[in-house]
Amino acid sequence: MRIAVFDDDPGILEMIRVHLQPEHSCHFYVHATNLLKDFRHETFDLLIAGWHLRDRDGIEVVQRIREMTGQHLPILVITRRSEERDVVEALSRGADDYMVKPVRTGELAARVSALLRRSHPQAHSEQLVFGPYRFDAEQRNLTLRGELITLKNREYDLALFLFRNAGRLLSRSHLREAAWGDFSDSRSLDTHVSHLRTKLHLSPNNGYTLDAVYGTGYRLNVIVLTHSQS
Repeated sequence: MRIAVFDDDPGILEMIRVHLQPEHSCHFYVHATNLLKDFRHETFDLLIAGWHLRDRDGIEVVQRIREMTGQHLPILVITRRSEERDVVEALSRGADDYMVKPVRTGELAARVSALLRRSHPQAHSEQLVFGPYRFDAEQRNLTLRGELITLKNREYDLALFLFRNAGRLLSRSHLREAAWGDFSDSRSLDTHVSHLRTKLHLSPNNGYTLDAVYGTGYRLNVIVLTHSQS
């Protein structure tokens, strides 16, 4: 999963690098300006934020991010502030969870996993059937109404990621990291998306369309089929 980390505490940053980075793609920010700029055109699965930072209080940034992203992004605040009023303020201004330093590594990993499962259940599920589309994880192939669709490895990875995140706007960087790691360019992504549209016959008749969102990325839309269309 893709996590934005907004903190300037060396101990917290090192803990996240050691214990979360191997499993998740973590992006680190120490300045609010850079974080807010990226959130205008990037997408993340989780935000971890400190409270007191160099250029702006983290809790103000949490509130701003919540206003920008709506209710879907899980936010975890990590701070030394432990009074009840601090917890109440953080939760009321947009945080979903709250940890007090010193942070225990096992608890951090568990809380992150719990937030991701609750907020993105489909992305964590083992579901491989989406309407008329059926993925075979063992054979790494895809069928549409029983007909085999031949996909290359990256096309398969990208298609499954899109279906498991159907309805979500995903930034171009988010999609590239999911299917390629950090080793692809925008042109390669656009080419793969174009191929998937054609190969998967994405259309309202099959229950899904794939749209480009200018300045951000792509969204796989779920179309509710009426009885006459199904």
